[in-house]
Amino acid sequence: MTRDHRGTLPGTDAAGLDTEFTRGLGLYDATMVVVGSMIGSGIFIVSADIARLVGSPGWLLLAWVVTGALTVTAALSYGELAAMMPRAGGQYVYLREAFSPLWGFLYGWTLFLVIQTGTIAAVAVAFGRFLGVLWPAITETHYLIPPIHLSTGYAVSLSTAQLVGLVLIALLTWTNTRGLDYGKMIQNVFTTAKTGALAALIAVGLIAGWNALAVEANFGDLWTPRGNVDVAPGLTAATAFGLFVAVCVAQTGSLFSSDAWNNITFTAGEVRTPRRNRPLSLALGTGIVIGLSQRANVAYLVTLASR
Repeated sequence: MTRDHRGTLPGTDAAGLDTEFTRGLGLYDATMVVVGSMIGSGIFIVSADIARLVGSPGWLLLAWVVTGALTVTAALSYGELAAMMPRAGGQYVYLREAFSPLWGFLYGWTLFLVIQTGTIAAVAVAFGRFLGVLWPAITETHYLIPPIHLSTGYAVSLSTAQLVGLVLIALLTWTNTRGLDYGKMIQNVFTTAKTGALAALIAVGLIAGWNALAVEANFGDLWTPRGNVDVAPGLTAATAFGLFVAVCVAQTGSLFSSDAWNNITFTAGEVRTPRRNRPLSLALGTGIVIGLSQRANVAYLVTLASR
């Protein structure tokens, strides 16, 4: 990319900040982007799998502590990069500057065609599936267009759940075209709502769901493995090596539920004072979500007795 006579890139000022975007995101808005990207279905579904793998309440909590340490460390590292290169593009910019424009180019197209596209599709499908719990007409087996089988062995169809996913993607895309202020309002309202709902669920679990038998069973003996689930053929958490492998394998689920915090780096061109607010939003956002995740697992343990 060609620099001008002052040595700056097109679309940036002398400090290297983007000038072609409206800087309308403050610290709270940026933090909500981090929190909203991280909180999803993972915290509700992966803890059961982790508990089965590691076999004990103590190692379940410790697995989440490891996840928290890894996530916060990575977020702080990104915060340093964000302060050094406060431009829109996030990982694209970091890869381009650290290695070469080729790697930035390849990552950008992979993100567009596979990574972000697949994530959006998965979330939309999950939304349609769980909306069907409240509205039975929305289901993956209620077809508007029955499956049309192709010669490749795949089939093309349109169910009511898929239609809901498509409408949701179209609606959120439209809200983004309405401008930064409108998109920011949608982001803040829904993220605040789901964060508050998760905090309320934790409070209900800790207060109304307190089960003396579960507390005695889980916290009276934190570390003894229960069950005999194979981490690998012939390997369980009952042995030291098996336990180590189980905790490592468990990170697949817990890191999945703590992912996507890096999305804020893509919006550097729209964040006010990005050298300050982006690192802070990464630290605050990941800290909030990791704290809620830990407390959610404690709420599970005081409510449900292990078997």
